[in-house]
Amino acid sequence: MSLRRFRGFMPAALFVSCAILSNNTRAFAGAPETVTTYHYDNYRTGWNPNETTLTPANVASSSFGLLETVTLDDQVDAQPLYVPGVNITAGQYQGTHDVVYVATGNNTVYAIDAESGTVLLSPNFGAPVKAPLGCHNNGPNVGITSTPVIDLTSNIMYVMVYTNSVSGPAYTIHALDIGSLADRVSPQIVVASHTLTDGTTFTFNATYQRQRPALLLANSSVYAGFGSFCDKSPNLSRGWLLGWQTGTLTPLAANSLLDTQATSPNTFFLSSLWMSGYGPAADDSGNVLVVTGNSDPSGTTYDGVTNIQESVVKLSSDLSTVLDLFTPSNWAALDKSDVDFGAGGVMILPDQSGSLPHLAVAAGKDGDMYFMNEDDLGGYSSTRNNVLGTYRIGHCYCGQSYFVNAKSLPFVVSSGGQTVLAWKLLNATKPALKNVASSPTLTSGQNGGFFTSISSNGNNSAIIWALSRPLSHTQPGMTLYAFNPNSGGTTMTTLFQGSAGTWPNVSGDSNQVPVVANGEVFVASNKQLQIFGLKAPKKK
Repeated sequence: MSLRRFRGFMPAALFVSCAILSNNTRAFAGAPETVTTYHYDNYRTGWNPNETTLTPANVASSSFGLLETVTLDDQVDAQPLYVPGVNITAGQYQGTHDVVYVATGNNTVYAIDAESGTVLLSPNFGAPVKAPLGCHNNGPNVGITSTPVIDLTSNIMYVMVYTNSVSGPAYTIHALDIGSLADRVSPQIVVASHTLTDGTTFTFNATYQRQRPALLLANSSVYAGFGSFCDKSPNLSRGWLLGWQTGTLTPLAANSLLDTQATSPNTFFLSSLWMSGYGPAADDSGNVLVVTGNSDPSGTTYDGVTNIQESVVKLSSDLSTVLDLFTPSNWAALDKSDVDFGAGGVMILPDQSGSLPHLAVAAGKDGDMYFMNEDDLGGYSSTRNNVLGTYRIGHCYCGQSYFVNAKSLPFVVSSGGQTVLAWKLLNATKPALKNVASSPTLTSGQNGGFFTSISSNGNNSAIIWALSRPLSHTQPGMTLYAFNPNSGGTTMTTLFQGSAGTWPNVSGDSNQVPVVANGEVFVASNKQLQIFGLKAPKKK
């Protein structure tokens, strides 16, 4: 029997108007939350400001804990998504449900009742690829690894599936009805080509390309980034950003290839898009922002035009033009040592008051977080970084979050190394960040960094949720943490700490994000989804 309290349903269509005003703007406080994309919005803030149930007081009480564990068929690399009031139109559980959607490495997409944990639908989309190119930084099966995205205007979920067929590995993008998880239009096999600097054509080959970043829905298009498998076959793998029109899945006329050079000293190209699963971001003008990884270890191939490695890159919505970029002055050292800037994603801050309203942050393996003017990212200088500030956060296979507190002060939350850090935005003539609080240390046996999300009731009752990575093969468990960033001192109070699934395939990082919606916290891991929340009081 479920331990949770009863909550009524609201049809999914109503949430389109009351919960999501645009790709990057949601109604605050009182509007029930949907989670239709990675890290909640296209800025990738990771902030749910509509959580009216969970507070620091009740999360710290004995009432909060594990409610349900749902068995799945494989490891989950994709972040769960959540839509309340969905009309399920197929299977034996037809009717209205609050639904959490989870995609696995076995290419299965689950629709799960968020109240009871009942699996409503679970279609499979084909045999996954096993250890591509001998790369083991996934689970044993590589199927769906990126977070899908849901368009509530059409009730379609876009999913990227990786399958093994008689002709070899292939990526297929699907447009699934969220009520039936059946294809609404014919799936499209991913194909692409791009002209290199010598006039030859480089063709996308799914055998060598890994689709790890979350999908992005913006500009009536769906975007997907591609990198490599463990940097194997770097002569054949490069960083791609591709797009398709929503509804029809017609490929965009242009695509972006981040390394178009025909030769390199070590026949080593890459400039991959992987970002530890963090999704490409979109600004209010519809421009798409990504962070690229390493290229040739000679440290000689960057020119910011034909090869844009180790950089934040802003692209036009049609992917035809690089509009702006920021490249750290030490890009060559990063290339030589495989210290990818692109191990983390770029987060855009919501519009700020002051002289520079559009800001962004990004960090990578070397542990420096760069604070940028999103309207002028900083370009490249061999002698200095033309950014607003550089802040040490610890090695970052991670991505940042954002929230506004009860005093209407904006904060950036970093999660590099083994510590959550809260950075107050000082919005003066030249904006800056100031570290004002840190969490206790999160133990981890994997690469530095982890992922956070934030819940609050408007600007009140903020909670930072974090998920630790496993310690080792013999200690594969993960831990869910809840921290109070407004504890009143420089150290955040730990509100909750509890077991949250396992990750036995520790050769690949757990990049899971805890998802908070409507009084529940969803954590996916290896072969399970765990649902946390407030337990119903026992009857006397």
